[in-house]
Amino acid sequence: MALSANLFLRQNQSLVMTPQLVQSIQLLQMTHLELMQFIAQEVERNPLLEMAADDGDAGIDIAEFSDRHTTGSDVTSERDEVAQAPALASDWYESGASDNLNDRLDTNYDMAFADEGSSQRLDAPELLGQWKSMPGASSPHGDDYDLDEFVAGQVSLRDHLELQIPFLVSTAAERLIASILLDHLDEAGYLRADLDEIAGRLGKPVSEIEAVLTQLHGVEPTGVFARSLGECLSLQLKQRDRFDPAMAGLVDNLELLAKRDFASLKKICGVDEEDLLDMLSEIRKLNPKPGSGFEHSVTESVTPDIVVRADGASGWRVELNPDALPRVLVNHAYMTQVSATATRGNEDAGFISDCLQTANWLTRSLDQRAKTILKVASEIVRQQEGFLTHGVGHLRPLNLKTVADAIKMHESTVSRVTTNKFMMTPRGLFELKYFFSVSIASAEGGDSHSAEAVRHRIRTLIAQESPEAVLSDDDIVVSLKSTGVDLARRTVAKYREAMNIPSSVQRRREKRAAVKAGAV
Repeated sequence: MALSANLFLRQNQSLVMTPQLVQSIQLLQMTHLELMQFIAQEVERNPLLEMAADDGDAGIDIAEFSDRHTTGSDVTSERDEVAQAPALASDWYESGASDNLNDRLDTNYDMAFADEGSSQRLDAPELLGQWKSMPGASSPHGDDYDLDEFVAGQVSLRDHLELQIPFLVSTAAERLIASILLDHLDEAGYLRADLDEIAGRLGKPVSEIEAVLTQLHGVEPTGVFARSLGECLSLQLKQRDRFDPAMAGLVDNLELLAKRDFASLKKICGVDEEDLLDMLSEIRKLNPKPGSGFEHSVTESVTPDIVVRADGASGWRVELNPDALPRVLVNHAYMTQVSATATRGNEDAGFISDCLQTANWLTRSLDQRAKTILKVASEIVRQQEGFLTHGVGHLRPLNLKTVADAIKMHESTVSRVTTNKFMMTPRGLFELKYFFSVSIASAEGGDSHSAEAVRHRIRTLIAQESPEAVLSDDDIVVSLKSTGVDLARRTVAKYREAMNIPSSVQRRREKRAAVKAGAV
């Protein structure tokens, strides 16, 4: 069969995502912090973009800056007037006589009054609100200081321990061992290292490594450099002078304490019930994570994207948070000025044209992003009106498809909008994903229930139980079924374990012990 090459012309349609469309999708999913960082980069890259100053911003407006500070032409005219004016006898300092004075007194008066001179002209007043370190950005009255400059630096656990180690170990070899052990501490303050491995790497006997570790047990906070929870509690009890043989038996059997098996603990420790309750009281005063009190990461505050307020008889008013809306403007005046000087066809004209298209696209994308977030949030509030009025018990089951169909958008768009977006309501701050939960069928064939609402009911039932009538998982199933919630026992156990609630046996032992401790 002969092979030949042929040329065909065929027309078809395909869906292509442009780079701007991809960027718009990414803008929709960005958090407030990520969006502000992206806009700051665009403003720095695009000369036609500028951030609109807030009303309460400490930055100076461009018009206000022009009124308060002299421009370049004003400075030139003032210099001309000074040059035309006759020299005064008192102007000996400006005339150069100060050089002789400097040589005579062996000093320099040039920088003596540097802080009292005329105000320094800003290099770029339109960027004053973004760059606080710009020369001339400080107010002449000194009242625009930044509180962030006065915040004390966070002390890490490592920095805190490095200040104490030189007072505990003396030789250079011991300091090296202590430094290696310090490198193996986790955020809670526990030592996660094999002493045999460290000894083999350093060529030292294990006994020497253990001796240095024993010295490090004397640092503050007490319990750091422990290798287990029992050792951590033992170090703290020794520091309190409460580590007796009975307490040692309790610390060695923490698994029984976790199971609330108080009968076995009384036999092991050889104490009565009153002494055991006293020992449990001492254990509760200890810190199982002594290193958790130090800052390990920067805490970031959450800025809500949506604010929901009660609007009287009309229901709820959903608004975009003005603090979460970036105010980006296109500087058309600068565009006109630059376009007048740039000739058509050169590189400058092409660059300005591209910048204008990018600026217009960014402003439109931000406007569309705000409208989409408001539309999705309004539908969520409409669906979850019972939650806003009555609480978590009235949270309805909701999925992304229901919201997408109601607002005529794709389900993926709703998913991007609800990711890392927060809503401030009269009942607190919630992530938009919180309002979407699994549906649980009703026992009576009525409306289904939200999984979050069911977990809230389980938590409420367990919180209201008494030591004499602790509810088992079967009892919780019966109680939920009487209120119209059809749930299996294994599902109740799964929800209970997810909320870190112990079993009925452990809760009964703990509640009885708490009642007896209160009676004592």
